[in-house]
Amino acid sequence: MRLGYHSITWGGVTGDATGVTSVKDLFYRVPGSMHRALRDIAAAGYEGVEMFDGSVAGFADDPAELRDLLGETGLALVSVYTGANFVYREILPDELHRVRRAAELAALFGAEQLVVGGGARRAAGTPDSDYDRLGAALDTVTDIAEEHGLSACYHPHLTTIVESPDEVDKVMSRSRIGFCPDTAHLAAGGGDPAALIRRYPDRVRHVHLKDLDRATTTFLPLGHGDIDFTDVLAAVEEVGYDSWLLVELDSYDGDPAEAARISKAFLDKALA
Repeated sequence: MRLGYHSITWGGVTGDATGVTSVKDLFYRVPGSMHRALRDIAAAGYEGVEMFDGSVAGFADDPAELRDLLGETGLALVSVYTGANFVYREILPDELHRVRRAAELAALFGAEQLVVGGGARRAAGTPDSDYDRLGAALDTVTDIAEEHGLSACYHPHLTTIVESPDEVDKVMSRSRIGFCPDTAHLAAGGGDPAALIRRYPDRVRHVHLKDLDRATTTFLPLGHGDIDFTDVLAAVEEVGYDSWLLVELDSYDGDPAEAARISKAFLDKALA
């Protein structure tokens, strides 16, 4: 397995403000420098990087800039992350337009995976039919990814309608999309990340690793929280997954390059 890191730690995640009035233009973005992020990730010893759709879109007018940066650092763009509400019929076509744009950009820069999160929680509560809508939309996302030579996978996420193990089961039973287990989100949602990996052995397409302080729901570098990564890595091996392990730490109270080094040292020891 090869090790990669997400550029999110260099500033966290923001949404493009134009999306407030134009859903088709609502991308995830990291406000920090992608040049610094990729150089720090490479210096920490990782071989790949995951970026948000909006961060990649920032290079759309000059693709050579990102290609040169990837060449300079020796990193592969492994995956591009996007997301949407997916449960509102009126705006779904515009959301899928944005997903298609993310797939186009991912393919342009040689990525393998299109990672997608989402499924909005309504103010009035979540009807079971929203899982049907989400499942159908994720099948369309899978089709879009495959049209661009990519594999699509779904990332359960806090604040969406897929947090708990039961909710993971609901969406996995309604869609053929691959599974991207995120260790901290699954644990914070009340699940056992290793058990959920074992539950869907044929669906795991991509893996996000981050640690969690369960008492405060704070995301942490690997080895600094409560998650049993010995069991997680054993589960990954048991299901036959042999692709990228991608560390995705939302934020860090300090130098993001330090966080990247901490997790790399942990993985080097754990995988030795």
